[in-house]
Amino acid sequence: MRKIQKLLVSLTIIIYNCYALENGLARTPPMGWMHWERYRCITDCSKYPDECISEQLFKRTSDYLVFEGYADLGYEYVIIDDCWLEKTRDNATEKLVEDRERFPSGLKALADYIHGKGLKFGLYQDFGTQTCAGYPGVIKHMALDAQSFADWDVDYVKLDGCYADINEMDKGYPEFGRLLNRTGRPMVYSCSWPVYQEDKGKLPDYKALKKHCNLWRNWQDINDSLESVFKIMDYFSKNQDRIQPHAGPGHWNDPDMLILGNYGLSYDQSKLQMAVWSILAAPLIMSNDLKAVRPEIKEILQNKHIIAVDQDPLGIQGRRLLLKNDIEVWSRPIIPVRTDGNHSYAIAFVSRRSDGAPYAIKFRLNELNLVSEKGYIVTVSITSTSG
Repeated sequence: MRKIQKLLVSLTIIIYNCYALENGLARTPPMGWMHWERYRCITDCSKYPDECISEQLFKRTSDYLVFEGYADLGYEYVIIDDCWLEKTRDNATEKLVEDRERFPSGLKALADYIHGKGLKFGLYQDFGTQTCAGYPGVIKHMALDAQSFADWDVDYVKLDGCYADINEMDKGYPEFGRLLNRTGRPMVYSCSWPVYQEDKGKLPDYKALKKHCNLWRNWQDINDSLESVFKIMDYFSKNQDRIQPHAGPGHWNDPDMLILGNYGLSYDQSKLQMAVWSILAAPLIMSNDLKAVRPEIKEILQNKHIIAVDQDPLGIQGRRLLLKNDIEVWSRPIIPVRTDGNHSYAIAFVSRRSDGAPYAIKFRLNELNLVSEKGYIVTVSITSTSG
């Protein structure tokens, strides 16, 4: 195979063979936008009118998803994370109540606005007594809250796990999923119990996860830095034998949000995250200020070849194949598949080197598990600008 010159950050190649809870949802990894990494729990709209967690933020984001072409490429979910609630439930009904000052029109009206743009509406809650930011959780109100989500026309539910007993999650999360299904409204169900159980040294039951959840967070929250991206990649590579087999259509491992377009990643580092997340068959959920995304970053987020890898209908999560001279190789089987059973592959070369000089490296095809005797056609989809 030809030398790969100065893989400063990442290189993704799509290689085609020559010859060219089952709820029916999330047959490919969900795509969309979520506020948490970029906006956290900003609630002071007087001080931060453009950044506070409010209906205006989600309306504006919906507009940008459509007007800037993201929606046409599959970014369809607009997801509210934590900090949308009043601090207490309604005294009379015990229902959840959206913050009346920041969401004066109500969540149903916001859902209508999002749906009117041809998009889908996602909402956060927590399996514990409180959300991570201290708002009411679903414990002791699960049936009531599931129905509220349906009444608000929610399409995607993220259930976090702060302030919860990890030993109750194996039963509690599936029960909330059943209650969501019982409402009759289709809702993608994102679970968080693996990250909380693993943090306490308990291995999650992945067979149960893929039976009851459409996707699940495996590891720590992503932060706005390359270090955070690398830590998540390291978790997925070290644990791939345990977690990779459980991903597939309708049930996905989730390495957390795309942070492209914020402050922590360079241009080439942004390519890295997009490339590796696509190999991992990860949900492509952006968390950024869409109006401030630079054109070159937008081009990465809207790269049709990389999105096609992520959304490949086979739904096989990729793996890290090897680490050679501080160059990682990640690979994922994709379509088309030859009649003799040989797959096509998406391959990402990721440099973990810090020497700063161009670095030439050779790989044999068999090192990359490319064994078709009829050869391969190579398409370069994303490269380092320094390569």
